[in-house]
This record gives sequence, structure tokens and C-alpha cells, in this order.
Amino acid sequence: MMPRTKILALVVACIIGQPLATLAQSNAPAQRQPTPAQVQQQERMRSCNAEAGTRKLEGDPRRAFMSECLAGRTGPAAGAASGNTQQDRMRSCNAEAGTRKLEGDARRSFMSQCLSGGAAAR
Repeated sequence: MMPRTKILALVVACIIGQPLATLAQSNAPAQRQPTPAQVQQQERMRSCNAEAGTRKLEGDPRRAFMSECLAGRTGPAAGAASGNTQQDRMRSCNAEAGTRKLEGDARRSFMSQCLSGGAAAR
């Protein structure tokens, strides 16, 4: 059996601890919604990062590309301006794979090469 002092200490801790925990939770800052500019920047970062991954860039070339892409000078934003978007490449490669009547692994391999801009695919 526990001595009275330990029981008393437990009771006091429960009585005082609960309101303090509630107070700490109520003082937590509320989650803020991102501004439209922040959402746009996050979307740009997401698309530039995806493009850098598609190009298999690493190290300094990746840093240089990300810097240029986030500034809007290269990458997805520039690709959209020239009309050669990922969606356009997908449409074109898919049509060519259909024309060649490719299926299964051959189609997957062709699509991979075609979408990455491989000259052998075209």
C-alpha cells in the first residue's frame, strides 16, 4: 500500500496538472492559412522539384536549375510558354505508342524514353 504522502502528492498533481495542461493547449497559436502568394510559391516549388526529378538532376546542376526555375526563367513555367508541357508530351508519346501498337513492357519502356525526351524513342 502507498504511503499517504505519495497519494496526496498524486491527488495534488492531478488537480493542478489538468488545468495547466488545458491552459497550455488553449494558448497554442492557431494554424494560419497560407496566403495566395504562399500557395503559388509552394505550387511553383512542387512543379520545379518534379521537373528536376524528371531530369534526374543532382548536386550543383539541380541547385542551379531550381534557382532558375523558381525565378521563372526555366522549367515548367518556360515549358508551358513554348507549348511543350508534360501533358503535351504525354499526349504525343501515347499517340505514337498507339500507332506502333506497343503493349506491356515494350509500351512502358517506350513511354519512359519518350517522356524523358530520348531521341531513340522518336
